[in-house]
Amino acid sequence: MCGIVGYIGQRDVLPLLLKGIKRLEYRGYDSSGVALICTDGLVVTKEAGKIAQLEKALSGSEYDCLQGIAHTRWATHGAPNQKNAHPHTDSAGEIALVHNGIIENYRTLKKFLERHNYTFRSETDTEVLVQLVRYNYQGNLTEAVRSALSQVEGAYGIAVVSSMHPGTIVAARMGSPLVLGSGDGENFVASDVAPMLEYTNRVVYLDDGEIATVTADNFTITTIQNVTITPQIEEVSWSLDQIEKEGYDHFMLKEIHEQPVTLANALRGRLNRESGIPVLGGLSNLYDEMREMKNLIITACGTSWHAAMIGEYLIEELVRLPVAVEYASEFRYRSPIFPRKSMLAAISQSGETADTLAALREAKNHGVSTIGLVNVVGSTIARETDGGVFIHAGPEIGVASTKAFTSQVMTLSLIGTLLARMNNLSVQQGAEIIEYLERIPDQVSHILKSEAQIKEIASAYYKANNFLYLGRGINFPVALEGALKLKEISYIHAEGYPAAEMKHGPIALIDENMPVVVIALKDSVYDKVMSNIAEVRARNGRVIAIATEGDTEIADKVNHVIYIPQTYRLLTPLLSIIPLQLLAYHIAVMRGCNVDQPRNLAKSVTVE
Repeated sequence: MCGIVGYIGQRDVLPLLLKGIKRLEYRGYDSSGVALICTDGLVVTKEAGKIAQLEKALSGSEYDCLQGIAHTRWATHGAPNQKNAHPHTDSAGEIALVHNGIIENYRTLKKFLERHNYTFRSETDTEVLVQLVRYNYQGNLTEAVRSALSQVEGAYGIAVVSSMHPGTIVAARMGSPLVLGSGDGENFVASDVAPMLEYTNRVVYLDDGEIATVTADNFTITTIQNVTITPQIEEVSWSLDQIEKEGYDHFMLKEIHEQPVTLANALRGRLNRESGIPVLGGLSNLYDEMREMKNLIITACGTSWHAAMIGEYLIEELVRLPVAVEYASEFRYRSPIFPRKSMLAAISQSGETADTLAALREAKNHGVSTIGLVNVVGSTIARETDGGVFIHAGPEIGVASTKAFTSQVMTLSLIGTLLARMNNLSVQQGAEIIEYLERIPDQVSHILKSEAQIKEIASAYYKANNFLYLGRGINFPVALEGALKLKEISYIHAEGYPAAEMKHGPIALIDENMPVVVIALKDSVYDKVMSNIAEVRARNGRVIAIATEGDTEIADKVNHVIYIPQTYRLLTPLLSIIPLQLLAYHIAVMRGCNVDQPRNLAKSVTVE
């Protein structure tokens, strides 16, 4: 959610910080601010609204500063206004702090500080934290932060500066991602790598309970208990070009069109036709357990949960292995049962989703082996699982996930094929699936050529207030995902249903004003879906069908048809979702919505 950028070095810090938080806009925010350590002390400027408002407030100002922190806030405690925006300062105006996360015991801490004559100007938990740092300050900023954090319960990623300690930034993490960037005579702190990629690709991902003291020349890392940690510097493979729009109107559109490449990347080096076994090196140490596994639990949130559902259909049919898909946000609160020889797979684009991480840790506490499917190398889930597979989607900037979803589904298809070959699938059958997988990127390119037609369909329905999405079997989760994409970015109410469930309630909504998107592919339930379409049409519903190329029968039974190529039945979600992504995108654009930064949404949900 919120974004942090910190810099210390020889560059003009204010333009660098502003550019940095702009690269974090995709995370979602409602206010922004900067704190600069300048020759004449600490300078703090913050504004509600977009970064443009902050730039306006700073225009005409000249600062001699080489160090600072900046923040984009997504409101949790207190309204999105100027007084609640970050950075927050102590009462003396000498310490400034930015914070991602939630301090759960802030009320208790606030009462404690008020008894010691501290006063508060905002409604935030963050101001409590900076005042607590001040309360513990005895001449050493790092030790003041350490002492304050030892009293804190909750999640945080913080960066702290002080006019009493020019040349130092103190950063710390517990449950909210924070990364250090290592440069030549300069160093960076940020909530992800995007703000620093222009300057360095050498990074250190902080672990929970770690505190970094950062200067221009180096940084030291200790735990809250003051145990020194040797930093592990990693090189980021993403390029600056990958986080720019490259001529597209929106990041979301760019990322939709990147899917032929990202799907090919998810496959690269992982296909072996001779054996029919996908090569997934990140799972090799778990192969014996996977062969003996009796139950698989997949946990995720949002779009990743829809990918998990597709994985459930695919793995249960291919492997004949029981699979349970769980909302991560509910999983650990219902005393979950882990049958003997279970494994848990956690799916998260960022690798930092708070609920998914908590579900993962719950499984580990029960001695269950864990697998991670993430996009971000060095993320917490990647580090804490026993094995895993990176989805290789590259940086996804648009809040509404597109390419990460298809890369997750592709990776689950590889895992499903691997498990099937470990059990009952023949070499020939495995090789056949691999051949179909190899075709998917080109088939996605083919579907993207239908964008003009999909845009025309969008123009007929962008004023609708409600949509219904129907699918059956493995394409039911695609209906859920299509509906989610529409509601996320266009603010149209949309629901996904199994097509057969339409008669159990939703059919009451259908009239001439209700567009119904139906995934009607040539498979074993095609005739059943056609009956569902007939029921919609009998009630004057408007039907947009996603159909298999060559299906001439459907054209005169629906209002609009979008064709996708034929593929292996269990791989159809990789193709059927593409038109739904484009439909949602063009409807949202026509409604004048902010596609890349939908209201109230954050890219990475790092608090419960």
